[in-house]
Amino acid sequence: MKMLIEKKILLGGLNAVSRALSTRNIIPVLNGIKFDLTKKGLYLTATDNDITIQYYIDKKEIKSIDDVGVSIIYGKSMLEIVKRLPETDILIENVEGNEVSFRTETALYNFNCFQEDDFPNVFLDDSKEPIVFDGLKFKETINKTSFACSLQESRPLLTGINIKMTGDIFECIATDSYRLAKLTYTINRDKTDNINIVIPSRNINEFVKLLNDEQEVEMNVYSNKVIFRTGNITFQSSLLNGSYPNTDNSIAKEFKYMAKVNLKNFYSILDRASLLTQSKDKNIIDMEIVDNKLIIRASSSEMGNVEEKMEIDNETSNILKISFSAKFMLDALKMFDDEEIYLLLNGEISPIILKKLNSDEMIQLILPMKTY
Repeated sequence: MKMLIEKKILLGGLNAVSRALSTRNIIPVLNGIKFDLTKKGLYLTATDNDITIQYYIDKKEIKSIDDVGVSIIYGKSMLEIVKRLPETDILIENVEGNEVSFRTETALYNFNCFQEDDFPNVFLDDSKEPIVFDGLKFKETINKTSFACSLQESRPLLTGINIKMTGDIFECIATDSYRLAKLTYTINRDKTDNINIVIPSRNINEFVKLLNDEQEVEMNVYSNKVIFRTGNITFQSSLLNGSYPNTDNSIAKEFKYMAKVNLKNFYSILDRASLLTQSKDKNIIDMEIVDNKLIIRASSSEMGNVEEKMEIDNETSNILKISFSAKFMLDALKMFDDEEIYLLLNGEISPIILKKLNSDEMIQLILPMKTY
């Protein structure tokens, strides 16, 4: 292997694939980045056996390719060194023994390599009929749902995002059993077969960080993995095994209480009231709706209590008192960018639903908290 490449071109690829480097040292070679230099260009690959990232640099972006070959170099140290190099060209080549040298006009680094046979066999299959998403839309979808995933490994499926396709209807769902985030919309798709998979939230969030909003995303689904392609990045993730809970029955179709609330005002009074509850485990806020008034109350034995009111457009005349986690409600409200949203309820022990005024595309659900 021997090539001459600009630092910024190489660093772009190394930064991308380094997200898949193992954080554990159980299998040493998983700390390595694979350099596969071909006549077509350079393939950089890293994997921790749960996610795999491959970054392709076309030969047009490489100043010279003198000799093709494969090397697996310890990734983290190499990445940090390349970051700190001045903007320059780097000559990369195999040297005597199991080493690869990085040479600039003023510096020479020799890196020890792993054995090629020790690196996992990675098969980044192509699909004839991938599902295609707008890059910005896909990123927004994951960002507006993944926060609701569970952090508890005792329920593995809830640590993942449930992606479903029924014909041309796309659904993305996340829940930790106390709250739920769901986005549903139509995409252009000719195939009619159904898809129902669960992707670990950690994995798909890593992919989203790599996304260029202007590029399309291709999703290829297999029995035990999912492969995303965008630009010159290929990202593979394992899937979580099992059947994701059916959440459809959690979301009511009709509501006894319907109120339009100003998003900015609602968020502001909750944010202020939550300051009194941050030291408590459940961070509970009490809410009361009376006619066209929404009243928020919070108390703390150490700090005191607070009560704030705001005007709402109450489409029902019923009086309601309910309690909920301030953190969960604030997290859900951050996902909206509207002036007003709907606050929908069916009673003090029924889920609280948040949604846009004129669209059912996104739903945020929060379970109430018992205060007795």
